Amino acid sequence: MTMVIFCFLRVHAQTETVTGKVKDESGNAVPGISVKVKGTSVGASTNASGSFTIKTGNPSILVFTGIGYQSKEVIYNGQSNLSVSLTEDQQNLSEIVVTALGVKREKRNLTYSSQEVKGEQLTQSKEPNLVNALAGKVSGVQITSSSGTPGSSSRIVIRGANSLYGNNEALMVIDGIPVNNDETGNLNSGPGTNRIADLDPNIIESINVLKGGAATALYGSDGAKGVIIITTKAGALNKKPTLSFSSSFSFEKPLLPEIQNKYSLGSNGVYFDGVSQKTSTSWGARMDTLKINGQPAQVYDQSDLFFKTGKTYTNTIGLTGGGAYSSYFLSFTNLTQDGTVPATSFDRNTVFGKFSTQVIKDLNITFSLNYANTKNNRQPEGYALESPVWTIFSAPVSYNLQPSTNPDGTQRLFRFSRNNPYWVLDNIKNSSIVNRFIPTFNADYKIFPWLTLTERFGADVYVEQGKYIESLGSVSNPNGRIVNNNTNFRQYNNDLILNASKTLGDFNIDALLGNNLISTYSQNAYANGLGITVPDFNNIGSASTVKFTETSYLTRKVGFYLQSNIDYKKFIILSLTGRYDGTSVLAKGNSFYPYGSAATSFIFSNFFSSGLSNVMNFGKLRLSYSTVGNASIGPYSLLTPYESQTIRNIAFPYQGQSGFLISGTLSDPNLKNERINEFEVGLETGFFKNRLSLEVTYFNKKTTNGIIPNVALAPSTGYNATSVNSASMRNKGIEILLNAKPIKTDNFSWDLTFNYSRVRNKVLSIYKDLNQVGNGFTFIFLNQPYGVIYGTRYARNASGQILTGDDGLPFAADEQGIIGDINPDYMAGIVNNFKYKQFTFSFAFDLKKGGDIQNNVDGYGYFYGTPKVTEDRGPRVVEGINANTGLPNTVSVSGQAYYQRINSVLESVIQDGTYLKLRNVSLGYSFKPSWLTKTPFKNVALNVTGRNLWIYAPHFTGGDPEVSSFGSSNGSQGIYSFSTPTSRSVDFTLKLTL
Repeated sequence: MTMVIFCFLRVHAQTETVTGKVKDESGNAVPGISVKVKGTSVGASTNASGSFTIKTGNPSILVFTGIGYQSKEVIYNGQSNLSVSLTEDQQNLSEIVVTALGVKREKRNLTYSSQEVKGEQLTQSKEPNLVNALAGKVSGVQITSSSGTPGSSSRIVIRGANSLYGNNEALMVIDGIPVNNDETGNLNSGPGTNRIADLDPNIIESINVLKGGAATALYGSDGAKGVIIITTKAGALNKKPTLSFSSSFSFEKPLLPEIQNKYSLGSNGVYFDGVSQKTSTSWGARMDTLKINGQPAQVYDQSDLFFKTGKTYTNTIGLTGGGAYSSYFLSFTNLTQDGTVPATSFDRNTVFGKFSTQVIKDLNITFSLNYANTKNNRQPEGYALESPVWTIFSAPVSYNLQPSTNPDGTQRLFRFSRNNPYWVLDNIKNSSIVNRFIPTFNADYKIFPWLTLTERFGADVYVEQGKYIESLGSVSNPNGRIVNNNTNFRQYNNDLILNASKTLGDFNIDALLGNNLISTYSQNAYANGLGITVPDFNNIGSASTVKFTETSYLTRKVGFYLQSNIDYKKFIILSLTGRYDGTSVLAKGNSFYPYGSAATSFIFSNFFSSGLSNVMNFGKLRLSYSTVGNASIGPYSLLTPYESQTIRNIAFPYQGQSGFLISGTLSDPNLKNERINEFEVGLETGFFKNRLSLEVTYFNKKTTNGIIPNVALAPSTGYNATSVNSASMRNKGIEILLNAKPIKTDNFSWDLTFNYSRVRNKVLSIYKDLNQVGNGFTFIFLNQPYGVIYGTRYARNASGQILTGDDGLPFAADEQGIIGDINPDYMAGIVNNFKYKQFTFSFAFDLKKGGDIQNNVDGYGYFYGTPKVTEDRGPRVVEGINANTGLPNTVSVSGQAYYQRINSVLESVIQDGTYLKLRNVSLGYSFKPSWLTKTPFKNVALNVTGRNLWIYAPHFTGGDPEVSSFGSSNGSQGIYSFSTPTSRSVDFTLKLTL
């Protein structure tokens, strides 16, 4: 009947110019609403003030549509200044996501897997580093903290490792601009800071995680590892200025490994005083029977004496608002964090501003500036002789470490070859200061109602000043050491994008054509000064010997990309993406490389009957295939350089004479980027008007042309090794995301999110008949998962029983072998959010099943006699088979002999890293608006949040199994080794809005 009326109207129509304004239910103007004359291609859109102008017949039907609003049809029959009110579509509002290049799309129309996390979920976790705030919230994403030192790096990997030696961490993109996330700042042993830590989580509107190649192809080879799309907050049109202030305070307690407190310094049950008799071991007398100078021996809890309660203060002030044509958002945040190790801290001051305006009709610009100043003070960690944590965890309970110096000023310690940890706090400093600017500029010009031109420019510029000071008298550098390290980083990114959106009959077509230019420059100046000539004068110019090195690189990349999305009757979507990149790091013949993706989705719920739709309101099947290049080649990697040499203990430059020899590693001038081919299939469903939704995704991706940088060569060639494109690796897995609203009433609601991911990795080839290569603390083996632990193992018989010698002790096998796999069997997370009137309550569990850890705190501790397990040090008969007789072992051995023997067998400290964490618990209360009517406040809210309140790790004896003590690099994973413990914390927050 509607079509008959419409045809009648068209016959008698006369063309007229119609003006009007579109508002929401609150009377606010709504920009960006599409206005079309039904049955024609004539269209327009509302400007910043919600106004529109369109030519149409009289009478006619106008159709108003927009993201987040229900469509509305209005009959025009000559009215002047139409006023149209649109109703928000809450279902669609929750499904609008920001995708590659900042394009907003309805999630129902996506042809690939992505998952969004709202900004309030990030700030609710109270994590200073936003990477840690994502932990347990996104399927297919593994996040690993490196240390509990303030500002320490965290690693984020999506769908497993893609490259054997290249960067495997996801690309970070802020408002369409790729930004640097390198790990920097540490000038000794242990982790540094990943540079995304410079970003204030309080300015984030949302994060969308793009996982597969079909989702990330528009970002070129840098997006092959997955992309984290960060959208910052913005102001709103026609909104009065709103001032908000929040202040929070948290205290942190370290999660410590268990240390025995029953036995003193010494050996074989004999007490050493640490003065006349020194040793590193705690195999001495029982403390409850030991008397010193006739008095019962005092027990010193070294960890409790050394570690302190950490404190974090965060204060944020924000201003937001807008007029008819412009909007603004301003924010300042100060974060001050004092670590649980004395003399460690992380301070961050950030200023952020975003301004949007309509310059002229159809031209809108947005400018933002993010400035961060961070200061980080840290201590050496891990194996280093300077590491205070090492000494604390291995110190005897019978010895008082304070004072740290003898009357003559020398260090005072119970053992040799280690610094006193309290002396370290006063005499070893590792500091860094970073100033960072991230400006962005975006201009959108609507050439036609269906065609938009976008110019986007952004930069990422930071300067880091690092300094390391080791005073006179250090065990490792008795004459002292000073290091100055300065880094200048500049990256410029420019995109010119033409975006078309057109309806042709039953087809909706969105097409995007663009060009990208990115230039990256980095300069590092490193000066190492040995020998401090003037005590406490920490100027490197006063050092006896100074060695200076400078490195720099400049790379450029140009890319051309095209994407088209074709929607037929809103039930079948086809998406095609292509990109052609050229990079300066490759040889001319290989510098340009094409890749792309093809994806489709079928929304089968459009064909459901009304009865079935009441139960299952949404169903979509999607399928995609992508092939992308992985930018795994560093600048100047095609060249074989000359390097400074050390010959017969003579280090060049020597007596003013430089000495260089060509590198022993021959570079391949024909290296190509690695290639990742990925297949993905997914099912998305919604039930009971999306009260329950389920998304299941299967992916299978293969890396080819993997780069091996150091393949051995015959010495007769004049080189030791070369680099090749030869490796291949496969990742396949399944991801599950479940969202539910079990209860929703006027006063009470319960939202639940559950995610699960299972990834299986396998190295398919390395190089010719090469079966293994080293990779830091782990190894790469043919036909094994990426990142296995390889080392000494117990000698065993054919039945797998441990062999012992005639002395009754186990021993290491003649050949080393694979003894662990750092990859988890699966990961899962569950987040619950409850709301009752003014109260909010949420809690989140995070689960990792499997994933082995090399626990070096226990490994070295077995020799020292410090782990809790060594309290049982009585005689025992090791269960095993005598290697010489073949009979069961019957020889009794002491606890000291047993533990000091297995200290030499790496297999003894490989532990299952399975854990279940109560990662976050949060309770909040917002004051009733009626209580605030006579105050200047619009809102007052209180919140209490706890992190890491409970950890169940049945097979791990350290403090926290979710650590990687030496940073976020590929070769630093799966090891727990005297890093600053992570913490359990409680945070209190007050938020005021004017």
